[in-house]
Amino acid sequence: QVQLVESGGGLVQAGDSLRLSCAASGRTFSRFSNYKMAWFRQAPGKERAFVSGIRWTVGTTDYADSVKGRFTISRDNAKNTVNLQMNSLKPEDTAVYYCAASSRGGTSPGNYVYWGQGTQVTVSS
Repeated sequence: QVQLVESGGGLVQAGDSLRLSCAASGRTFSRFSNYKMAWFRQAPGKERAFVSGIRWTVGTTDYADSVKGRFTISRDNAKNTVNLQMNSLKPEDTAVYYCAASSRGGTSPGNYVYWGQGTQVTVSS
């Protein structure tokens, strides 16, 4: 089994920064070399939405339009972690942020098999 554990959420003011981390572990993690790791978020009353993703091996990245230029995704192969640096945060970024992994890729939550428990990010105005 594979475990994904997020950390780094919190309460910040608009314009501040936060860095989320996702630690991956489990005996099948060695197969992640062809996986896409992604961050999704879900605000109250809204559907879970793609934020950013990165291909584990080649490092190619993609972002939702709403976060382009403000968020940066990266991975640390040695530590088996995926990070999301969030700058210039806005109140509309408030949500529970989830880390996920998929062999299929894409931006649909349905493509992702492994999920973390989520971490709350709250941005006050």
